[in-house]
Amino acid sequence: MTDLDALRRAEFPWTTDGSVAYLNHASTGPLPVRTRRELERWDALRSEPWRQGWPEQSGVLVRSRELCARMIGATPDEIALMVNTTYGLNVAASVLPLEPGDVIVTPDREFPANVYPWMALAKRRGLTYRRVPYVNGLADEDSLLRALDDPHVRLLSVSWVSFETGLKLDLERLGAACRERGVYFVVDAMQGLGAAPIDVHANHIDFLACGGQKWLLSPWGTGFVYVRRELVTQLEPHTVGWMAVSNSEDFTRLCDYELNWFDDARRFEVITLPYPEFSGFNTSLELFESVGWRNVHALVDERATQIVRWAERHREVKLVTPADPARRAGVVSVRVREPAEASARLRASGVPHSLREGMIRLAPHFYTTPEEIDRALRFLE
Repeated sequence: MTDLDALRRAEFPWTTDGSVAYLNHASTGPLPVRTRRELERWDALRSEPWRQGWPEQSGVLVRSRELCARMIGATPDEIALMVNTTYGLNVAASVLPLEPGDVIVTPDREFPANVYPWMALAKRRGLTYRRVPYVNGLADEDSLLRALDDPHVRLLSVSWVSFETGLKLDLERLGAACRERGVYFVVDAMQGLGAAPIDVHANHIDFLACGGQKWLLSPWGTGFVYVRRELVTQLEPHTVGWMAVSNSEDFTRLCDYELNWFDDARRFEVITLPYPEFSGFNTSLELFESVGWRNVHALVDERATQIVRWAERHREVKLVTPADPARRAGVVSVRVREPAEASARLRASGVPHSLREGMIRLAPHFYTTPEEIDRALRFLE
């Protein structure tokens, strides 16, 4: 296994003096040093643009699709690169064949990126959008499954891991129910990827969208959407990129216009993408692979479990995130007395975190140490 102490010193040198215990990966992940250097390298190339061109740029994107596919159990031809999660969800909203009278379902209290595209789509096309209420403070899979019994439901879209409560949904159960009923299954994976494992085929997912700037420790403006292979050629892009067609890479005949979509997910990409940022994205994903995704996920679980056990020992703290490891990933949310004051105390003590919906949200990563978590929790006590 990777020497984590050496990795921390090399990639996250700000951790070495003990002044910051960073527990805010559910908001923004810090860039590893190697990723920052890769961005700087591309900036230098950009200042002398004759030193790089389309072969280098396209090679970056090819590598991004490969790395994303391996991370989620997909194939590269099912990956389209996007600049954020929201754009990926909007791709799903714009291309899936929904008709007036169809019903779209999400849990209530979703992150807005998984609400507004469906609200707008329902308004434009005469659809119905329903939010299924929480049960006992959490999204409830039984309630979602009952909602699918309405024969007019054509799409279910969920956050794999809740930004608010940290609940991790059973995607396999939901996906199987959707596939059985002919319902499209869309997943916002933003708060899960980088913290927990996923297999899009085993979970019967049709669309999955994720950005890179949180748990994937990647630059802003990076992300991707997965589109199930069987769906790719059935769907036509709504927003059309000039390189979405199969003859687009021949720059000697750009005016030979032919609307012949790629037969893979590239048809949904809108070029030009930020090549330096995607090169940094690749560098961060390669760092994860060097540590080993299994090791990463196990370490995140250990750190999250440490917070859960602390919350269970303190009666004045209410643990909102499920204690069961199968029902959570890296996000742990707790309710404490006077949360705004507690949040201010944490920030003043060098513990970046988030205050969300009246809860303290803590989000450690694989390189976070138990000592850093102990230090942060002492300030909450």
